[in-house]
Amino acid sequence: MTQNTDAKPDSAPDWEKRFRAPRVSLPEWAEDAPDRSLYISNVTGTFELYAWDRATDEHRQATDRPNGTTDGTLSPDGEEIWWFDDTDGDEFGVWKRQPFKGGEDEAAVPGLGPSFPAGLAIGRDGTAVVGRSTDEDGTTIHLAQPGKEPVEIYRHRESAGVGGLSHDGTLLVIEHTEHGDAMHSALRVVRPDDGSTVAELDDSEGGTKELGLTVLGFAPVAGDQRLLVAHQRRGRWEPVVWEPLTGTVTDLAIDLPGDVSADWYPDGEALLISHSHQARSDLWRYEIATGTLSRIETPPGSVSDATARPVPGSRAGGPEGTAVEYLWSSAAQPPRVRSADGTVVLDPPGMQAPPSVPVEDAWVEGPGGTIHALVQKPRGEGPFPTVFDVHGGPTWHDSDAFAGQPAAWVDHGFAVVRVNYRGSTGYGREWTDALKHRVGLIELEDIAAVREWAVASGLADPERLVLGGGSWGGYLTLLGMGTQPDAWALGLAAVPVADYVTAYHDEMEALKSLDRTLLGGSPEEVPERFEASSPITYVDRVRAPVYISAGVNDPRCPIRQVENYVRRLEERGVPHEVYRYDAGHGSLVVEERIKQLKLEIDFALRHLPAREDRQDRGRGPE
Repeated sequence: MTQNTDAKPDSAPDWEKRFRAPRVSLPEWAEDAPDRSLYISNVTGTFELYAWDRATDEHRQATDRPNGTTDGTLSPDGEEIWWFDDTDGDEFGVWKRQPFKGGEDEAAVPGLGPSFPAGLAIGRDGTAVVGRSTDEDGTTIHLAQPGKEPVEIYRHRESAGVGGLSHDGTLLVIEHTEHGDAMHSALRVVRPDDGSTVAELDDSEGGTKELGLTVLGFAPVAGDQRLLVAHQRRGRWEPVVWEPLTGTVTDLAIDLPGDVSADWYPDGEALLISHSHQARSDLWRYEIATGTLSRIETPPGSVSDATARPVPGSRAGGPEGTAVEYLWSSAAQPPRVRSADGTVVLDPPGMQAPPSVPVEDAWVEGPGGTIHALVQKPRGEGPFPTVFDVHGGPTWHDSDAFAGQPAAWVDHGFAVVRVNYRGSTGYGREWTDALKHRVGLIELEDIAAVREWAVASGLADPERLVLGGGSWGGYLTLLGMGTQPDAWALGLAAVPVADYVTAYHDEMEALKSLDRTLLGGSPEEVPERFEASSPITYVDRVRAPVYISAGVNDPRCPIRQVENYVRRLEERGVPHEVYRYDAGHGSLVVEERIKQLKLEIDFALRHLPAREDRQDRGRGPE
């Protein structure tokens, strides 16, 4: 692995170093060749895919594109790397492949035109199952066998995707929302050679119940057709084992609070449990035959990804022959790829990211229940200028994990508050589903409750409150600037939804399905809900300065609807700045990310009111 030779000098501030420091994802390993791995790294200054031959410890950069590449996988035999080739971040493209050891890229499935990806599964015989999404066709799934033209085996207007192939390639699971609820998927197992149905599993009962399922994977053992599935039947995510050929569903006695996900151990006899509770996560081993649950020691913080990889002679995290590897970080400590035996699995060359301050928990009573917020503070005594850094999704949550953006604000003397509002994952199904129909407004009620707590507690200066975020967080920022105009000193919105109706008509097809689920229909069917939830409805109430950044190729929050909102700000003379960049829904280029955050910080420092007695007591470490 070669580090970027154009890296900035050590004299750069810590916040920039955190972005430039080389990072790696958890390496994915080939199912039948576990010494061959694929991972993502920013070591050259752009996030790209890398091949790693663990037997020789040889690392090779597999992709090299101006705007980066992160979507890729290995064939089961480890001989090929498949990667998704879009145009400048627009997410619309085709799959390509190259030899693991290097060589020319070629179209992986020549008979299929560009689309948005909707899943991919590669069989041991070279067969591929490719999911596609387009505005014209909705979701289609195609069987591509070696030497043959691809054949369509599934089609539906609603969103769906390839869930995975069984070990022998005779069963394919499709995750679909044919019932019209894009937040609660059903499962269908089919024969991939003709698309004929083998079994169905639908906890939503045709869309009449808000219960979803998601695929965790087929058993990784020859002749074993069991399928690991996550369900919400008890108000949280947890796994069951489903046998599609017999219809048997085996419940698992995993008595842990919070959400539980799982993956197979290579022998199919145990599960690697990923447990998430109150913005932290840890790992466990579950014995299927006995129901025994044993903890795998990990440091306090967040495990964002984990795998159980076959390794001859290893005893890390399980029996001999398996190593548990995971990607870990905390708000204070940067990410590392670790093994359960205590070693670091993969450590990129170059400087280490400087640490930041730990996160503190705040529990605030809100209109819909207790809200969990994460707080980071600079040195000194408050009240501090405070950034409410709102997460995207909306079905996501902030956690005790390392993040360069909040750390940068702390370095500049700001407190940072991150709110896991209603709609966030990790706090039960009812909390996640609560935002329906009053989209945006419910989340802002929770943010307002935490804001009031932050001011009353002495943490936040009420005259210097910043609302900011990206994607859904950018949407909530613009909506909040109009619906809560007296609450915020300024807004920082990255890749936002600004004009919900125009965004709906321009966005990728899968997001249209999600919006219909969230709002109860299309703009033509429920115009009053789109109007109530659209930032442009309230643009005439905006008084505080607003900063907006947007990718001109963004398929999720398209540029036209942003321009509509900006024109309204211009007409009213509201102080604002707009930064447009040549990428999609965010950037994979490190220096571009630094530039965008630098512009946001500069905007805030120029527009926030000064405090005469501030001096330097609110400054964090330089």
